[in-house]
Amino acid sequence: MPIRILIADDHGVLRAGLRALLNSEEDLTVVDEATDGDSALLLAAKLRPDVVLLDFSMPGPGGVEVTRRLHETLPEARVLILTVHEDDNLLREALQAGASGYIIKRAVESELINAIRSVARGELYVHPAMTRALLAPPVTPPPTKKREPESLSPREIEVLRLIVKGYTNSQIATEFGLSVRTVESHRANLMGKLGLQNRVELVRWAMEQKLLT
Repeated sequence: MPIRILIADDHGVLRAGLRALLNSEEDLTVVDEATDGDSALLLAAKLRPDVVLLDFSMPGPGGVEVTRRLHETLPEARVLILTVHEDDNLLREALQAGASGYIIKRAVESELINAIRSVARGELYVHPAMTRALLAPPVTPPPTKKREPESLSPREIEVLRLIVKGYTNSQIATEFGLSVRTVESHRANLMGKLGLQNRVELVRWAMEQKLLT
């Protein structure tokens, strides 16, 4: 029997590429695609896949919350996080929530296929670039004063949503027809208004405020 996979990612082009890649393997088959956290949970409950290939930053419930719910309600399904975020603390949060694997989107195709097969066998898979996080103690960032979404302008929120999805400054500039310098200014304003230091903190804050739509 092939390994049955549910793809959960809000980028249509990426989903199409993943489906074509995985379905080309005799022992893998994609059973459906989800575009946000809520649909991932619903489809997983309905289809009961062997592996859920889950993007960390989707609309709806965040990757950690979706992983936790899947682990509680469908423990036989293995959750493999697929993300742009190469962050030790996010890796630890995902594993603590019940994920069976964590792979970054710059991985080559063979690494992704190997990761799926590994977690389907009940093994833990962590992308080689992230294995150091399993040995190092967690780093607790100093507390910062964070503000509410109302303190951000509509453009800043638009920029924020693309930042947490992994877009570069150049890609954001192209998306909105802005200069890279203007995007850098928006990014600096975001960090200053929210009292945050990096993209990882932005991701967490955006998830808490349910801004990943």
